Amino acid sequence: MNEKEILINQGLNGKQMVKELLEASDLIGRIPDKSCRVGIKPNLVSASVASQGATTHPEVVAGIIEYLQMYGIRQIVLMEGSWVGAKTADALRVCGYEKLCQTYQVDFIDTQKDSWQWKDCKGMELAVCSCVDQVDFLINVPVLKGHCQTKITCALKNLKGLIPNKEKRRFHQLGLHRPIAHLAAGIRQDFVVVDHICGDLDFEDGGNPVVCNQVWAAVDPVLVDAWVCRLLGYEKKDVPYLGMAEKLRVGCADWTQARVREYQKGELSKIEFKDFQDSSISHTRKVVELQDAVEEVESCSACYGYLLPALDRLREQGLLQKLDTKICIGQGYQGQSGELGIGNCTKGFAKSLPGCPPMPDDIYHFLKEYIVKL
Repeated sequence: MNEKEILINQGLNGKQMVKELLEASDLIGRIPDKSCRVGIKPNLVSASVASQGATTHPEVVAGIIEYLQMYGIRQIVLMEGSWVGAKTADALRVCGYEKLCQTYQVDFIDTQKDSWQWKDCKGMELAVCSCVDQVDFLINVPVLKGHCQTKITCALKNLKGLIPNKEKRRFHQLGLHRPIAHLAAGIRQDFVVVDHICGDLDFEDGGNPVVCNQVWAAVDPVLVDAWVCRLLGYEKKDVPYLGMAEKLRVGCADWTQARVREYQKGELSKIEFKDFQDSSISHTRKVVELQDAVEEVESCSACYGYLLPALDRLREQGLLQKLDTKICIGQGYQGQSGELGIGNCTKGFAKSLPGCPPMPDDIYHFLKEYIVKL
């Protein structure tokens, strides 16, 4: 496959779909030799089973491993770190990756515990985990999802799992989009397998899965994300890190350049965007509705990501519209005062829920009590 191609396979057997797709794209032909150490980067953002729409299905990764081992690749390692506030070890167990690693005899590196070094990512110094430089070929396996701060998350943003927790926090202080783009320039992903089986198109932590039963394969991560933007109804300008990554020559951000082809019965056929869109997904855009209740400044993804599902519960119960003040959240509120805040960064507020991050259920009950007292 060439740089402009996005190959798609659809069905109900994730492992088989992936193996067919990798064979059609001749992945093995892109790996220099069988002695290479291949790294696989899934999305294990939290301890949430893949059917909830947040994490990479283990059968997708199993398909990649079986394909590689079939061609004699023996040095395979999985690398990932959950978001701040969650333990990767919990996600590893709940999401089925402990069993997967045992079954296929592959190692797993918890990047929350890995060492790290400063890396020059095309003009921006970022802390990157050591495991990145210890692999010869990197396969990125993101979930196609919505995101409460960046609109979408897929190939580029998934690389955040390869930086230490303290750097994840700093990304939000740096404005999130710029460091995401530079990280993509500093970490080369050689191949992308997108899990589009049932991603949550509103919340990156899942809970509202949209079943599509697809997996994609591509080599240009920017083009993949550009196609995701178009699919979800966003423009390039709505996701600034796309244009930034394109300027850094990570890839192409013009979705019209994508040559999308579907694998069917051993053949690859071209797909028109209209046909692809109509047969794929409908975006609910809950995030857009809920953001009106929030004043966010430099919040970490976990904290903000846990807030929005709690707000959605309140909205469904008819309580959110009774709130008479904005909910403040984020590192930008450290040392400040105010009325209503979520997380340790707002501890100076009159009403503040502690936690880094506080859990969704705690946020829900805290806000419900506040609203009822009104």
